[in-house]
Amino acid sequence: MIRHIVFFSARRKADVEAVRTGLLALGEIPHSRHFEVMLNTKVDPLSDEIDVVVYAEFEDEAALAAYKAHPLYAETTSRVKPLRELRYSADIVAS
Repeated sequence: MIRHIVFFSARRKADVEAVRTGLLALGEIPHSRHFEVMLNTKVDPLSDEIDVVVYAEFEDEAALAAYKAHPLYAETTSRVKPLRELRYSADIVAS
């Protein structure tokens, strides 16, 4: 299983909700086993620059690749990219 975790910050605080709702569209892509978009609670002062977190689980690398190749992925990226400042991504193989 692949755990796909992506951290975003909005360019402007007023755009945080637009980033979150824009990213929710990725959940319509059928290749993930589990998909969530969450606001960072900012409890840890060392992570307060992160506004939104995407967490998804995929059966394998092929499912993750199919997710990223889906047309909705490119469409969502083009809509959210102008609103975001940072984007950090990690893909972790889990048992």
